[in-house]
Amino acid sequence: DSGMITEVGEWVLRNACLQQKAWMDAGLPPLRMCVNTSARQFRQTEFVRRVATIVAETGADPNYLQFEVTESLLIDNVAATTAKLRALRGIGIQIAIDDFGTGYCSLNYLKQFPLHVLKLDQTFIRDIEMRSNDAAIVTAMIALGHSLDMEVVAEGVETEGQLMFLRGQGCDGVQGYL
Repeated sequence: DSGMITEVGEWVLRNACLQQKAWMDAGLPPLRMCVNTSARQFRQTEFVRRVATIVAETGADPNYLQFEVTESLLIDNVAATTAKLRALRGIGIQIAIDDFGTGYCSLNYLKQFPLHVLKLDQTFIRDIEMRSNDAAIVTAMIALGHSLDMEVVAEGVETEGQLMFLRGQGCDGVQGYL
């Protein structure tokens, strides 16, 4: 409500970029740095310019920077959102749709937006070992992401069984307590 999220978001982005640069300068292999982006921050008119400035000032490699946005952010002012996502992609930044499947995103938007990564929400992953409907939905979402040339990452992976199922379906990456 105070609007401070935009300042916090810039601080997070700057520090993520500085850390990425420090790791690369130390000789570590490139590592994708993922940064969640708030809707309020994303909606700012100067958002893309601010991102480009921070990336340039820190010396970070934008090709290893990924912004994670939610479905609800995507469906708000589609034309402006698409333009910003394309501009970010032009800088080299990857875009991930976070918590996919929990919002109100039309599948039509998936083909319109320049997205790189589809992150499956943990609510679908939690019961894939016990519920055939959840397993079927996850299988379909992985296939959908791949058919749109997106990397698919499952969130909330906590058991070996979940991991084995996801590997069997060709899921590209996982996140979670496992």
